[in-house]
Amino acid sequence: MNHVLFVCTGNTCRSPLAEGIFRLLAERKGIRVTVSSAGVSAVDGCSISGHSRRILQDKGLNEALSSKSLSPELIRRADLILTMTVSHKRLLLQRFPEAVDKTYTLKEYTAHAAADSGEAGEKERLIVDLQIKQALGQPITAEDRRRLAELEGTGADLDIRDPFGGSLEEYQACALEIEESVEKLLDKL
Repeated sequence: MNHVLFVCTGNTCRSPLAEGIFRLLAERKGIRVTVSSAGVSAVDGCSISGHSRRILQDKGLNEALSSKSLSPELIRRADLILTMTVSHKRLLLQRFPEAVDKTYTLKEYTAHAAADSGEAGEKERLIVDLQIKQALGQPITAEDRRRLAELEGTGADLDIRDPFGGSLEEYQACALEIEESVEKLLDKL
């Protein structure tokens, strides 16, 4: 594993938090891996949110992060792509279907318990498979539709809550949620 890419919407809140927290924890644990972040709807060069910047500075990251839009080069370079939500994963795979084998939500990738990854993971894989079929003009079978209907509403929440526009406390809760997943990620790596 050489390069991890975190993805959210605008690359100003969640994915920069994930990038910064990952960088700090990996360094403390002596894990040598590069990390970056980007957004599915980001504008290059925007400042990250003030609350995200403050949280990262309080944790010891003094590097100034700025937003990057998702690009073919970032996708190509990444060995592992971790999105903050299922919808980010879907958007990314619609644009870059070749990344299907290395793209997961952060929580999906770090789930340890079978209850967290079983039916929820199957549902997400089925949704992605159906979207790829649709994008390629392939038919969706009645069995695919039946299984998706069966899986609707099952499993764990695979999304990291969006703190955008919220209070510092909401950003801190988001950062804690990310940090817990990043700890599991580093253990897995």
